[in-house]
Amino acid sequence: MKRIMSRSIFVLIVTLAFFAGICLLAFRLLTQNEAWVQQPYNGHVASSNGLAQAGDITDRNGVVLAHTNEKEERVYHEDEDTRKALLHLVGDNSLNISTAVQSMYRGELTGYSFVWGLGLPKSLRTSDAVNLTINADACKAAYQAFGGKDGACVIYNYKTGEILVDVSTPTYDPQNPPEINEKNEDKYDGVYLDNVMSSSYTPGSIFKIITAAAAIENIPDIYQRSFSCTGEYDIDGQKITCENAHGTIDFTTSFAQSCNVAFAQMAVEVGEEKMEETATSMGFNKEFEVSGIKLSKSVYTLENALGDNQIGWSGIGQFEDLANPMHMAIMCGAIANDGTPVTPYFLDDSNELLKNLGITNAKESEQMLSADTAKKVQDLMRATADYYYNARGITMGNLNFCAKTGTAEVGKDKEPNAWFVGYTEDEKHPYAFAVVVEEGGYGIQAATPVAQAAISALVNSEQ
Repeated sequence: MKRIMSRSIFVLIVTLAFFAGICLLAFRLLTQNEAWVQQPYNGHVASSNGLAQAGDITDRNGVVLAHTNEKEERVYHEDEDTRKALLHLVGDNSLNISTAVQSMYRGELTGYSFVWGLGLPKSLRTSDAVNLTINADACKAAYQAFGGKDGACVIYNYKTGEILVDVSTPTYDPQNPPEINEKNEDKYDGVYLDNVMSSSYTPGSIFKIITAAAAIENIPDIYQRSFSCTGEYDIDGQKITCENAHGTIDFTTSFAQSCNVAFAQMAVEVGEEKMEETATSMGFNKEFEVSGIKLSKSVYTLENALGDNQIGWSGIGQFEDLANPMHMAIMCGAIANDGTPVTPYFLDDSNELLKNLGITNAKESEQMLSADTAKKVQDLMRATADYYYNARGITMGNLNFCAKTGTAEVGKDKEPNAWFVGYTEDEKHPYAFAVVVEEGGYGIQAATPVAQAAISALVNSEQ
């Protein structure tokens, strides 16, 4: 009897496992059928790793960035630098860049249907082409300006939400992809990551934009204050250091000259609670989504801060602060829009796949700053551009602009990361931008040329 019972239980377990497998197969068939059908081991789609029937990808001016030729080979833009500049947004045949258009929207590109598979005649498909808001020439200009350095550059129209430049390095040529192995993996470390969307960096002095906003809202007499900078300041028995000894300076000048001593004192006076509240309001510790891609979070927390010294360092963009480039552009766009951000997007409104995916472009997000605070931050960033950048001959396509550079310390054996963030004040060219150059040194030397090159290319192409 015990043997019969044991066998019955065994048969029951096997039966339940079988039906569980059937249910799992059915679930995956319904939810992941597109990915199954387009695997490279499927002989019908093996060419170009499942992209043999994919439609064209074009930029905002109709320039073809990727298409399938008569031999069912996936080919990319004729210019190598343009291909490299747009690798992370367009993608390649490997599909290793998960956030790229060819990876995320492969089903739409190939016209795949659950009922018809890939066999639906092209004439009966909805659209299998994807139009991007990107300007290919400006992306190429940004890529070349990086000069072989790693980092990210993003520029978007803060009125409409259209992303015009999205460049991430390191990169490679999708038309001639490298064989990455143990010998060269250091050279291509992080190459499959779109740094614009999926990376966060120590912000350095660009975080003073947030600290300035916190000071404006929480220190009533901030514009009457003066700060004394000798090049260092003692907090809790430990020094806050500054690049220069600025002497006695006011609030506006301390921002323009990026005084660490002044901003560390402001952060301590504002206090942990209000600093975190302001940073969160301005998008830190929040999730943003751009055309279906979740951004890497920008992070500001004082949970691990041991006293006022570390709160001071956090106020100048060090300690545990992290900033995502796309979020920094969104934040600058919000400042330009009197406190209200417009969500960026790279899929043009003409794409039919937007309807299929339920994506709506140009959503206004939650207010980041009050209009009054935003206008005061605008004044600070404008004064900084006038004092520090224009005086040194830095221009952005001959447009008026408001900005802040940053030099972020990332380790004793490394050069600092270089930042440049801001926006242009022009009705025809309302651009918010963020550039980070890994181990670039000073922002004014390494990051501003990238923004200059890209914005100049945009202005020239849109005249």
